[in-house]
Amino acid sequence: MKELETEMPAYARPEAERMVALSGDEMCKKYNMEPGVKYCSQDDLVEMYLNNTWRANLSVTGAGGLPDYTRAGNVVRPSTTVRLSYRLPPNMDCQVAANAVRAKLTEDVPYNCKVEIKGDHNGNGWCMKEP
Repeated sequence: MKELETEMPAYARPEAERMVALSGDEMCKKYNMEPGVKYCSQDDLVEMYLNNTWRANLSVTGAGGLPDYTRAGNVVRPSTTVRLSYRLPPNMDCQVAANAVRAKLTEDVPYNCKVEIKGDHNGNGWCMKEP
């Protein structure tokens, strides 16, 4: 989401390069993956590090109202609920981000669907002090 992008400080890329020099491809081995599956930006570990530290990231951490995949079909459901989590860049104000996400999810909703947001839990990103 463009509204959650921030300018990276000058020290971010050199820091990423140092971290990659220290850890190498261990950054890609800390979680078990299916054989042949790759991480996003795995071929450029500096970008992978920056994506995980200085760029916003959306995760769907839960969902409700969806049928089990063995019974799922292309039918209209009365409701679907999802729990979303955004990881923010350390220099993004969480309230500004929350307002941007709220606007994106509730304005110009297709087919006049009803969108309700509950459980706003906002927190700023974190970064060690500048070197």
